[in-house]
Amino acid sequence: MDIRTIKLYLHLSNSLHFAKTAQQMHVSPSTLSRTMQRLEDEVGAKLFERDNRSVALTSAGIEYRHFAEQTLDHWGKLKHRLDPKQDLLRGRLNLYCSVTAAYSHLPALLDRFRNEHPLVEIALTTGDAANAVDMVRQNRADISIAALPETLPESLHFIKIDDVPLVIIAPTFKCAVQQLLTESYIPWDRLPFIIPEHGPGRRRIDNWFKQLGLNANVYAQVSGQEAIASMVALGCGVSITPEIVIQNSPVKDRIQQLPSPVAIAPFELGCCSKKSRSDEPVLAAFLKEVTPI
Repeated sequence: MDIRTIKLYLHLSNSLHFAKTAQQMHVSPSTLSRTMQRLEDEVGAKLFERDNRSVALTSAGIEYRHFAEQTLDHWGKLKHRLDPKQDLLRGRLNLYCSVTAAYSHLPALLDRFRNEHPLVEIALTTGDAANAVDMVRQNRADISIAALPETLPESLHFIKIDDVPLVIIAPTFKCAVQQLLTESYIPWDRLPFIIPEHGPGRRRIDNWFKQLGLNANVYAQVSGQEAIASMVALGCGVSITPEIVIQNSPVKDRIQQLPSPVAIAPFELGCCSKKSRSDEPVLAAFLKEVTPI
């Protein structure tokens, strides 16, 4: 057993997908499979249940994952103590955020952090902001930029970095949606709505519908606020989305904002991480940079 094997195991125990782990950890699928087989032989227990469609952890695999996480944590701390250049922090920081946040908020955060810790490797994954909290919970990201959920899990830490207003958006050009907007009042009940599949954005728009007593005409449920903005820009419907998404969108000239008949609470945007990992040197250094003085 070595540290590389432990890292491969931990990645696979989270992804539960041999091909994805092989690709992201830069090994061949056959090498990954042989490494996991040797690990199981060394541990003396089956760690994974595998068939042609799925991979799952056994009870031994779950127990070994706890051991592997602790071992990797202790190894990182030992290396940090023994490094003759202790004043220069080293390691890897896995970040997750939406494409919009990568433009709007991440550069300023990383500029401060990298100025203090230039030897830390940054790995960025972008995707649907609605998945940001789960990415941290599943150990697929060390830090995520996320909207504060209505109920933050006890295991997570959240540092607020901004308030993000939400706006109602519609297409600007001649189309069926725009034709409805030329009426003397906005016919909210007849407008086609494009809504998020899940997450804080979905809860905001569901609450907005409830406040208006609206039986909404839902045109589509979409993953990602950037995709929602694109669909509005194509004339498919209207939506409610963070204002920064439109400000950073390449199709913003095809989008207009509509007045809301009721107030829409903004998102509290912040950095989300696991409390249990707050003393890890790289994470602690990043959180120190984003914590308000």
